[in-house]
Amino acid sequence: MKFADSDFDPFVLSMPTDSVIPLVCDSPHSGVIYPRDFGSCLPASILRSGEDTYVDELWRAIPGVGGCLLAANFPRTYIDPNREITDVDGNMLAEPWATELHPTEKTRLGNGLIWRLARQQAIYDRKLGAAEIENRIQSFHQPYHAALSQQIEAAHEKFCGIWNLNLHSMPANSYEVLEIDTDKQLADFVLGDRDGITCDPALVETIETFLIGRGYTVARNDPFKGVALIARIGRPAENRHSLQIEVNRSLYMHEDSYEKSQGFDALQQSLSLLAVHLAKFVKAQLA
Repeated sequence: MKFADSDFDPFVLSMPTDSVIPLVCDSPHSGVIYPRDFGSCLPASILRSGEDTYVDELWRAIPGVGGCLLAANFPRTYIDPNREITDVDGNMLAEPWATELHPTEKTRLGNGLIWRLARQQAIYDRKLGAAEIENRIQSFHQPYHAALSQQIEAAHEKFCGIWNLNLHSMPANSYEVLEIDTDKQLADFVLGDRDGITCDPALVETIETFLIGRGYTVARNDPFKGVALIARIGRPAENRHSLQIEVNRSLYMHEDSYEKSQGFDALQQSLSLLAVHLAKFVKAQLA
């Protein structure tokens, strides 16, 4: 991570380097550049817990199979592109919001559009102004959504179909973070399709089968079902398919130091092979 001393691009868009297919992948939480106006009272070691660190690097093979990969540069603790702009905790505001707010369960947990907590610690020792939040929306949240939408609409227009992978990582203690009391062990991968409504089941099945074949454990919608992005994009009746993929951070990094672990290269290789497998799947759907 680094704290920016100047303005920076809100995202990196890696375009296909092979024959284009309608595979649009995005990593909304892999940003590690912290805006200079963040104004958090927490140390970087705690703030970074919100990062999907290295996720964009894990999936770097996507452009080489004909897909595109969009990755945020900004951290989701600053503003979360996987939340709607009404998902705000009004108690964080120094003044009333201009329109009606609709906070969700994510906001209750401290992880709405503007995060209130990181590792159960308050991110701010102050209230946030409406103009401050609006600037974050206009400078980071909206450009990310616009770039993603542009790629999706262009692919759908050309191919009459689109397959979106919304890429994330999950802390090893995700059940605890989500306040879920269970004895279940967190899977290596969680595939979220909002309980079967955002994509063709065949997409879920082909990814699940591949990962199990590589020796990984896979769960569906437990404990992550997908949030704002796949809810917006996934409309299977229109041949628009969107699936959230969560990978357990313990597979590839040390969560205390944010350094890569010995498992990083093996996981990256598996996901590179999965990218090739997915390209074949998408091409078969177009045949």
